[in-house]
Amino acid sequence: MNALRYDHSKENWLLRYKLHHIPFWALYHFTWWTVAIGNPVKAFTAIFLTPFILKFLFYVLFQALAVYFNLYYLIPKYLEKARFTQYIILSLITVVSASLLIIPGYYLSVFLSGQTMQQAYGANGDCFYGYLGSTLPSTLAAMTLAMSIKLGKNWLQTQRKQQLLEKEKLETELNFLKHQFNPHFLFNTINSIFFLIHKNPDMASASLAKFSELLRYQLYECNDRQILLSKEISYMENSIELERLRQNDNMEVTVEIVQENNSPWGIAPFILMTFVENAFKHVSKHADKPNWIRIHLEQKDELLSFAVSNSTSDMTSNDIVHYGGIGLKNVQRRLDLIYPGQYNLDIQSHNDRFDVRLQLHLTALELPLPMQKIA
Repeated sequence: MNALRYDHSKENWLLRYKLHHIPFWALYHFTWWTVAIGNPVKAFTAIFLTPFILKFLFYVLFQALAVYFNLYYLIPKYLEKARFTQYIILSLITVVSASLLIIPGYYLSVFLSGQTMQQAYGANGDCFYGYLGSTLPSTLAAMTLAMSIKLGKNWLQTQRKQQLLEKEKLETELNFLKHQFNPHFLFNTINSIFFLIHKNPDMASASLAKFSELLRYQLYECNDRQILLSKEISYMENSIELERLRQNDNMEVTVEIVQENNSPWGIAPFILMTFVENAFKHVSKHADKPNWIRIHLEQKDELLSFAVSNSTSDMTSNDIVHYGGIGLKNVQRRLDLIYPGQYNLDIQSHNDRFDVRLQLHLTALELPLPMQKIA
């Protein structure tokens, strides 16, 4: 059995808790000590070969805690939600608290060195407010530097993600147009409808209407980054009906759609159809065995569960994973870009069947208010 799994819930423990940033903060404070003393060798000796390493560690530890408390709690909870007053007050409290917690490092270092405060720090060495005057601007500078780096990194990532999304959107649209509007697809679909005109005019009329809706959807209605889930489902149903016209009678297609409500949930266009088209493309063509496709979609609030299974032959099953999975790779890359950390995709290839299961967190769309008639 071959399997491809994509799970974004697990992260490296070291990276998750930012322990790899400790060398950066150690180097940052060492640089300031070097500037203050004027010689990197003397700064290294004063820090690492004397009890004053405690003061150095107090700076590194408590300023790092203040920085990450600001980056990963205060900014997301207050600044990004435009709660500016609360953010400013809590940021000031954080700076002052971290600065006060650093000061005991001065006293512990002197105690372990066997000196007095005056001997270690000069005539005013026992002035508590003098130490606060050093720790406050240092902590504020560290938090400002970290915010600048973080915001700059986020801006670059957003720009890069936007460029990738635009590229992916263009490539996806071109691929779908190339796939759907090739002469083979058009000829088979129109030819199937043509033969139905004499055999079953009502079915031919309905199929032509579905074909028209499918073309209109591809040309006009799927240009936005997010579309209504109901439109994507309608497109999927129309495509399935047209595919049924082209398939042999010995293939069974089962579609089950369960929706909790008709709220305006949005989804990126063509996400679901890639898996459906893959099933029709690689479904088995047995003459003496059942050929089947099963599609199940269930939506409950923002959680969408989508499953597609199809019968395969041994050769077809291997082809899907190793050769025919370009569409699956493309849609997985689109999911990474559009729904980072908000989806779970499980692809299983067996000897006689191929299964795809997708769980996706949808976003609510804001629909324009209907225009009211002027009396």
